[in-house]
Amino acid sequence: MAPGESADAFKMDLLADHNLPFAIALGAMLLLSLIQIIGVSDLFSADVDADIDAGASFDGSTSLMGGITTLLGIGRVPFLVWLMVFLFLFAAIGLGIQELAENLTGGPLYNWLAALFSAGATLPTTAVLVRPLGRIMPQDETDAVHVETLVGRRAVITIGRAASGSPARARVLDFHGTTHHVMVEPHEAGSEIHEGEEVLLVRREGAVFFGMPLAERRLSPLD
Repeated sequence: MAPGESADAFKMDLLADHNLPFAIALGAMLLLSLIQIIGVSDLFSADVDADIDAGASFDGSTSLMGGITTLLGIGRVPFLVWLMVFLFLFAAIGLGIQELAENLTGGPLYNWLAALFSAGATLPTTAVLVRPLGRIMPQDETDAVHVETLVGRRAVITIGRAASGSPARARVLDFHGTTHHVMVEPHEAGSEIHEGEEVLLVRREGAVFFGMPLAERRLSPLD
């Protein structure tokens, strides 16, 4: 088959009904990529971060929500980056499942069934892939304030439980009063910091900050 014919066949197969969820996912990923390029993503990400923090403020649901988001890798990278990785993997794994089904049974799975299998495989795969990304990508760094200047500031753990090797999401204000969301681990090995606790950011390595609970330092509450 000629290269042009092969490309046309792929397009037709991608738009087939049994691949519809994966075509939609690829389209959404491309749209988000365009949003990133034209610079609209900062406002969208800020709204998503605000929603996450608001959801974490309800008693009784914070531990469950924090555990789920930490497990899925949400918060280790900007949300749009996490979503783009998820959509790409969802589409790629789903198309692979349909191809495998056709080879084994002579026909594809129902699109909803293939989408269910793909989502089940994509969630843990995304969580694994965003972990190294979170360590090399800058977190919430702006032109106005370099993220390094957040060292020495007080932060509040908003999502997750911070432990050595397992950072949690925290909210911190810079000297302009702008909110930043960063990943925090305890400064002391073997220590843990829980949701709602305040910490003093004492150092930074890559995208991860290290903090000491204010209670341990007997500091006054966060203003």
